[in-house]
Amino acid sequence: MKKMIKKAYAKVNLVLDVLRRRPDGYHDVKMIMQNLDIYDELIFTVDESKQERSITISTNKEGIPTDSRNLIYKAIELMFDEFNIEATIHVHLEKNIPVEAGMAGGSTDCAATLKAVNELFDLHLDVQKHMELGVKLGADVPYCILGKTALSEGIGEVLTPVNPLPPCYVLVVKPPIGVSTKMVYTNLRANELSHHPDVDGMVVALEEGDLEKVTSYMENVLETVTVKLYPEIEEIKTIMKEQGALNSLMSGSGPTVFGIYRDEDVAKKAASYIKELGLSKEIFVTTPV
Repeated sequence: MKKMIKKAYAKVNLVLDVLRRRPDGYHDVKMIMQNLDIYDELIFTVDESKQERSITISTNKEGIPTDSRNLIYKAIELMFDEFNIEATIHVHLEKNIPVEAGMAGGSTDCAATLKAVNELFDLHLDVQKHMELGVKLGADVPYCILGKTALSEGIGEVLTPVNPLPPCYVLVVKPPIGVSTKMVYTNLRANELSHHPDVDGMVVALEEGDLEKVTSYMENVLETVTVKLYPEIEEIKTIMKEQGALNSLMSGSGPTVFGIYRDEDVAKKAASYIKELGLSKEIFVTTPV
């Protein structure tokens, strides 16, 4: 038996712009992604005595598919097909990242799986090859392979590392609703947007390491769709700011909201207040990775 453990980190979007809807149905985006210290743990076990293809998944969380619908399964299958591997592998997923939350939970598990298979079977793939394989499975997967802080363009596969978010505390609140990314993008009139976030301004603010300036550029065009459908997102954003956040924003297609705080105690008090209001059971105070 060969065993390996991988951490798969969540992400938020510090700024998210959609430039246009493409003829192929995808959208060109321009956004900055940031990993947070909230992660799933994946435990891989390979039975080296069996030279036959078998992929099984177990998880601690109800409602997550453990068959070929799961991106972990798809990632293993892709790697096995690409490199003619016949092996018996089991993955146990300890799920901590909220599901359907706009935090790339499925994509980051997928990225961790691609890395694990690379190492378990001594494939010696570089990051670029990983990302080329990853984009076949999802637009966020290449970023999850690269990680940390990055400018993401194209459909999400053109990545440029940028300066990290300055030291701070991040309050993350996932309301008890699920949002379909496909639904949000379908309802976004990308070619008719009259206003676009200043992504380049955010890059400069990150270069300068000015936290207040960074937070002033936080903006997400997908809020124009999701907030109309789920007003509790705006309510949580407002409460975070009233409770000391420099700014707050919906991540990805939602519904998760995050707020940036200078002080850990202030962030924790805000978390307690939101919990008391009964707005969410999935609340984290964390830091950037």
